[in-house]
Amino acid sequence: MNNRIIVPNTLVLGIDIAKENHYGQFIVNGEYIKKPFLIKNTRESFECLLDSIRELKVKYNLDYVVGMEPTGHYWKNLAYYLKNQGIDLCLVNPYHVNKTKELEDNSPTKNDKKDAKIIAKLIYQGQYL
Repeated sequence: MNNRIIVPNTLVLGIDIAKENHYGQFIVNGEYIKKPFLIKNTRESFECLLDSIRELKVKYNLDYVVGMEPTGHYWKNLAYYLKNQGIDLCLVNPYHVNKTKELEDNSPTKNDKKDAKIIAKLIYQGQYL
């Protein structure tokens, strides 16, 4: 468990990684504060994501943590970009995402928006690497 980083009033962003289109989900105090949203694998989309993180940080006066499931090599572009912008990152074990997804709705079906929610929830619970 990594609860030392996730304290009450921490903005958590979970990102489900894919080849071209990623999905993100924000969570604060266990509550989703926006719908899952699309993040294209482009610099412009990464910049919009960074703006959203900073905007929510100011709006809610929160610290934040960003995490993702390391899928193949596709996660590296976004991870390197965020790291270069000073964003702390954590990784979630894909096995945990898969098993938690099955527990949530008794279905192993793949859904990027659902996976982003699961990743955010796992980070909030301190279940990350």
